[in-house]
Amino acid sequence: MKNIGFLSFGHWTPSPQSQVRSASDALLQSIELAVAAEELGADGAYFRVHHFARQLGSPFPLLAACGARTRKIELGTAVIDMRYENPLYMAEDAGAADLIAGGRLQLGISRGSPEQVIDGWRYFGYVPQDGKTDADMARTNAEIFLEVLKGQGFAQPNPNPMFPNPRGLLRLEPHSEGLRERIWWGAGTNATAEWAAKLGMNLQSSTLKIDETGKPFHVQQAEQIRLYRDAWKEAGHSRTPRVSVSRSIFALVDDRDRMYFGRDESEDQVGFLGGNERAIFGRSYADEPDALIEQLKKDEAIAEADTLLLTVPNQLGVDYNAHVIEAILKHVAPGLGWR
Repeated sequence: MKNIGFLSFGHWTPSPQSQVRSASDALLQSIELAVAAEELGADGAYFRVHHFARQLGSPFPLLAACGARTRKIELGTAVIDMRYENPLYMAEDAGAADLIAGGRLQLGISRGSPEQVIDGWRYFGYVPQDGKTDADMARTNAEIFLEVLKGQGFAQPNPNPMFPNPRGLLRLEPHSEGLRERIWWGAGTNATAEWAAKLGMNLQSSTLKIDETGKPFHVQQAEQIRLYRDAWKEAGHSRTPRVSVSRSIFALVDDRDRMYFGRDESEDQVGFLGGNERAIFGRSYADEPDALIEQLKKDEAIAEADTLLLTVPNQLGVDYNAHVIEAILKHVAPGLGWR
């Protein structure tokens, strides 16, 4: 295990039991948690993106703010739903945020997950082409996004511009060199993982996957990662790809941990997406550090990946979530070979 970061969904609710009661709380606390995680030595601060929900929904202002407040930690998403995105506008926002962060963005993109509203992307003005699905639209947008991130000129310049242009076709600005190689695809199936490999994207695999074999979640996820790496090799890419998996992991080191998570005896769960797709949801882990290490060593997907993203209970506040991250880094991660 080379890298360990956190993944926040950025929930907020006006409930008095929540430490995050408004969108402002969610955004500002996300920045503070990124700062705290960097100080603790974590490798990454990642944020989920959901629309029409009391969760984080506009990643680039948040990533830019985190980039301005931190110096070393990776900053990323897991994932941006490409059904909602104008890929050219997104490339400009991503380039600006990456430059502010000094080239530390790690952007996870995907087709997205089940939504709060029906076909929410239609409200954003996006409709699949005739004969195509919303998933097709997401993949097409991703391909356009990847192409423009290369930084090559494609737009015909105005012969009478307001400001002088460089010679040749124009590209989008600002361009951030190297960002194209720091794009990840959140894959829910083996086929989309292989597709991502062919396009030269890193792989993110979360706690949910389409159930393709009936095997335990971590076994299916490990198989997905191996198929991805085989496809990457076959595509002939020169660099080594990165792979992340997400897990809910809690080391029980004090009374607060035992109160919140001490009764967690989670197992894989099976459900249905969209009413007909059988999906498998990975278990959570909560135990004393030594026991936790032994359990995690048996997780085949964690062993296959180079990056582990810890999903955090953000509504419990920055201080407690920093404690959760520190407990894993101090008491568990070394036992898994981290640093």
